[in-house]
Amino acid sequence: MEREKMEKDQGESRRRSMRHATPPGENHKFVKNDQYFTVCIYAFVLVVACAVAIKAVVSFDQTKAFLGGLVRAIGPFLIALLIAYVLNPFVKAMNRLIRRIWPKLKQNGSMVISMIIVYLLALGMIITLLVFVLPEIVRNLADLVNQIPTAYQALLDFLASMQEQFPTADFSSIITMLKDTQSDLTAGLKDIAADLIPVLYTASVSVVSWVANFLIALIVSVYMLYGKKSLKRLIKIVLYGFIPKDKVAGVKTVIVECNQIFSRYLVSKMMDSFLVGVLCGVFMSILQIPYALLISVVMAIVNMIPYFGPFIGAIPGFVIILCVDPIKAVIFAILILCLQQFDSLVMEPKIVGNFTGIKPIWIIFAVTIGGKFFGVAGMFLGVPVMATMTYLAELYMRRRLAKKGISMEEIQ
Repeated sequence: MEREKMEKDQGESRRRSMRHATPPGENHKFVKNDQYFTVCIYAFVLVVACAVAIKAVVSFDQTKAFLGGLVRAIGPFLIALLIAYVLNPFVKAMNRLIRRIWPKLKQNGSMVISMIIVYLLALGMIITLLVFVLPEIVRNLADLVNQIPTAYQALLDFLASMQEQFPTADFSSIITMLKDTQSDLTAGLKDIAADLIPVLYTASVSVVSWVANFLIALIVSVYMLYGKKSLKRLIKIVLYGFIPKDKVAGVKTVIVECNQIFSRYLVSKMMDSFLVGVLCGVFMSILQIPYALLISVVMAIVNMIPYFGPFIGAIPGFVIILCVDPIKAVIFAILILCLQQFDSLVMEPKIVGNFTGIKPIWIIFAVTIGGKFFGVAGMFLGVPVMATMTYLAELYMRRRLAKKGISMEEIQ
């Protein structure tokens, strides 16, 4: 009885399978396989990425031109991002101060007031530089250009007197080199004068374009600062979308730490350089050293470059002052030496601190490599970038060693 029942069931199953079987000549139904589909997507993306990389390397000039055009197109947004990034710590500090003074004020209201105050202070500083500092710098440059013939003649007279006092010495090669330099300089100035109108037109267009881009960047930076909560939310969405949920907290911690290293160093170094420029200008004015404003502005800018910055600013300043007044040049050299020691021993540790946590050899390496590939901007940003990379590398090695049951403190 049971055997007959089993044969009946098998027959029924055979008839059912034949009933649902695909007739000859018809295609099989496509069955979706997520695993194979993912592999195909990854393979396609890899092939496209390799093709784009090969094309970029083979047609490097076209790639460079494309990237240059892209940077120029998004230039205002990059400037806006930089403005928002630099002003964000000041806005946060002002917001905390306003909340402490006026605790009942809503968060949005205190944020708007903080942004208005910080932007007004920043614009006031820019207007002050344009109205008072820039004309004085232009006058210093004009005076310096007018001093060149006098300094040149004084140098020739000095070499002639040295030739009379030391007849055995030969200064003729130096005098010939100076005369050739003067001829080349005169010819170059004539060429510049001949092309002055096109140069002025191009410069005027560039200035107008720069001012327009700056105004656009300023407006965009306001929206970036005010809408930073939306930006943070977007970043969180991306993190939760691509990273496992249990690892999101660790990734957020790493991002926050990298941001603090970068922003603290950048903002604090800017404040330190500003104070160095102010002190340099004040002491040069007290000591009546010429071109005080021009040289102090240069010193403030180049002080952003660690180690090399003071020498980059001091050597040209010393040479310029030497052509006008040698005694003042010696006083200037002593002043810069004392100011640099005061900055490195007192001001910089108080203001900048040790946010980077990297050794001096790596700072020099970062400045050198950054300047080689990215110019002045690379020298400015090389140190915080190196500090961020060092932090990420140390974090990665700690995790690698932790899997082996070893801590970095145990390794001597």
